[in-house]
Amino acid sequence: MIRAITKRGSLQYDVTIFQTPKQREKKGHQQVYRINIPADSREHCLQETFSTFNVTDRIPANYKGRFVSTGDIVLIDEGRGGQHYYQLKPGGWVPINRITLL
Repeated sequence: MIRAITKRGSLQYDVTIFQTPKQREKKGHQQVYRINIPADSREHCLQETFSTFNVTDRIPANYKGRFVSTGDIVLIDEGRGGQHYYQLKPGGWVPINRITLL
């Protein structure tokens, strides 16, 4: 019972997805979609983002990008908590510097 009361609920993470015009390009990332993802942590948010944009039934109807794949960048904006950029690499999500996006 105490665990249920003290357990922190899911937060809403402001997520922006950046993709290149053609898959596997290294430069020229452009914003393709912005969404709020409910999650318990940044890592959970990244997992939810990946599964949302890689399962056909979960992709939002107004999403115009392709499946999230290697090389794509995700920005998690936590407001006062800062902005955190991650790039999908073959081994998983890796934190990157914003300069990589330019």
